[in-house]
Amino acid sequence: MAHSSTVLSQILRLVPRHEFQTLAQQHDGNRRKGSFSRWSQFVSLSMAQLTGRSSLRDIEMAMDSHRHINYHLGCQPVKKSTLARCNENLSGDFYQALFYKLYQRCSNLLPGRSFRLKNKLFSIDSSIIDVSMKIFPQANYNTMKAAYKLHIGLDHDGMIPAFATVTHGKESDMSQARLFQFPKGSVVVFDRGYNDFSWHNLLTDKGISFVTRIRANALYKVLERRSCSKYDCVTSDQLIEYTGAKAKKEHLHPVRRIGYKDSETGKHYVFITNNMDWSPDTVASIYKQRWQVELFFKWIKQNLKIKSFIGNTENAVKTQIFSALCVYMLLAFIRFQSKAEYSFQKVLRLIQVNAFSKK
Repeated sequence: MAHSSTVLSQILRLVPRHEFQTLAQQHDGNRRKGSFSRWSQFVSLSMAQLTGRSSLRDIEMAMDSHRHINYHLGCQPVKKSTLARCNENLSGDFYQALFYKLYQRCSNLLPGRSFRLKNKLFSIDSSIIDVSMKIFPQANYNTMKAAYKLHIGLDHDGMIPAFATVTHGKESDMSQARLFQFPKGSVVVFDRGYNDFSWHNLLTDKGISFVTRIRANALYKVLERRSCSKYDCVTSDQLIEYTGAKAKKEHLHPVRRIGYKDSETGKHYVFITNNMDWSPDTVASIYKQRWQVELFFKWIKQNLKIKSFIGNTENAVKTQIFSALCVYMLLAFIRFQSKAEYSFQKVLRLIQVNAFSKK
């Protein structure tokens, strides 16, 4: 079998090289001939994510022990000092752009909607990634620690991230949510951290439905009460209008307020949505789907290398996080293309033990 047929090389072939080089040219310009290439950096970081390497020395040793495949991977020899400089100095925005390219490829293979909605469903949330205050003073989060924040918009068709940004830990969730461009007709679900009524109004104007929980101190008046006697778990179904000073100034659209008691836990929730046609049970089910984005954060933190970093600059942090997301998209592509009933966990484990095998 050909040298280029290692499992690792087959995975990396899923990245269109002409698109990769175009992105590299856009973000890096004309770099010095013979310098460590973007592709060599990507191969090294992808190998590290797929095989669980946790340090620059680990990456150097792993690549050196399989140097006979470097030529077929199109990869230069990897030295830890060279890779460190590359991670620290080259823009991390490159990998964010590559992530979006890979999402576009995966979106053509999405397995379909597991949830009963006809419209595309997204959930948005953020997760704190703790870092050393001494090494990353610019990411000061509070008096005790520093942190970066990963913001994700999860596409529920394949449980893959459709939007992603990395900011300092203090950055508000709303500042990034406003940048996400959701398709018209889609549905977005989020928690109370995104309770900005003017943004909700903007989503309505764009033809996007949303579901969230109402803020405890929200001021409103009831415009209409709907019958909810046929639903055992529904305590109220109302059309409301916000009455706060800011709400009056911005002429907010009326929204629907639904009280719901979970039959399993007995906990009472109050949801708001701009969709007037869904049943209360559907609204509650959509909000329950928000938990999937929490599971996504848990998975990548447990299985990919985004909790400890192999560089001490913002570029290095952003590069490592987005290269991990790129690897996640490659795993998704493999999973969707093969139509195998394997979980992301099993796909990753199979690759980890076979990355340098010729299969």
